[in-house]
Amino acid sequence: METRYLARLRFVANGPAVQGEWELVSTARDRYTEWVGLYSKDPKVVVWLIEETCGRERALRTWTAEGETVS
Repeated sequence: METRYLARLRFVANGPAVQGEWELVSTARDRYTEWVGLYSKDPKVVVWLIEETCGRERALRTWTAEGETVS
């Protein structure tokens, strides 16, 4: 069972997303934190930290203008 970690950034609702993937959660978390810091002023931006195993995604953290949700 292969697990990878994704950081995903979307600038507008239902728009295209920018994504990176890593084998280490710490690397993906660093990118997630960087993107939140860079884009947190834009109320339309959503940033996710995602764990993907066997093609199934689970959001570990989600940042929106309303704040952060940790799963």
